[in-house]
Amino acid sequence: MAEQKSPSVAQTSPSPDAIEAEIAVARAHLASTIDELTLRTRPREILRRQKESVKAKFVDATHTPDGDLRVERLGALAAAGSAVLLVLAILHRRHHSG
Repeated sequence: MAEQKSPSVAQTSPSPDAIEAEIAVARAHLASTIDELTLRTRPREILRRQKESVKAKFVDATHTPDGDLRVERLGALAAAGSAVLLVLAILHRRHHSG
């Protein structure tokens, strides 16, 4: 009775050239990852992402999903802003008139 070899036994180990090629690909991938992390941690990039986030939140808060303005929310924001300015003006007058 002839013995058959399983496919895993018949496989040969990779050649040194194949191993070097895999190492080169891994090294390039690692360098790319490091470059991306370096870019993401730059203060200007962090600030840019924060600005985008604030803009997106503002648009979400002031527009409907269809893109129409939410007038009631804009009115509330304007009223709140006016109230803050009024309080600041009153505090400024009290501070300088005393």
